[in-house]
Amino acid sequence: MNISFAFKNFEPSAHLKEYASSRFEKMAKFIGDTVETELQISLSVEKFRHKADVVLLSDNLHISAYEESEDMYSTIDLVLDKLEAQLKRMRERDKERRRGGTPRAARMDVISFSDEPGSHTPTIKDTDNFEPKPMHVEEAAEQLVSRKFEFLVFRNADTSRVNVIYRTKNGDFGLIDPGN
Repeated sequence: MNISFAFKNFEPSAHLKEYASSRFEKMAKFIGDTVETELQISLSVEKFRHKADVVLLSDNLHISAYEESEDMYSTIDLVLDKLEAQLKRMRERDKERRRGGTPRAARMDVISFSDEPGSHTPTIKDTDNFEPKPMHVEEAAEQLVSRKFEFLVFRNADTSRVNVIYRTKNGDFGLIDPGN
């Protein structure tokens, strides 16, 4: 991570530079330590107000925070807290999207067996990509009846998992739920 400082209207002490550098190095644990990550820190003083303006730039990330107080050290701490809070929120949003967010396309392969005697090697004849639609089990059963299919792959609206409902030989329905 590249950290650049800009100071306005005051001459920083060596201790202040060291303090700010050590505090902002903590940001690497949230975003990883990549060379492309850049942290731009602008510290300024106007009368009794000590201001900090920070911009974090990375591959797919652009976060900024601003804070002011009467002490430069506390201003640095406050702006760091704001950045960490924003990064945590973004990380949680990403986790939520990955957990149950957008449905992924499923792939269905049709396998047939060779008619030659002694040769029963399955081969894939056709592939179909589709996105299972979210619906309740009862709704899936109605779809199965109305379309005269043998089975239906759907996303269970109650559990958010991909399920398969199928016809049994006696005309009832069976449900396959992976339970994961």
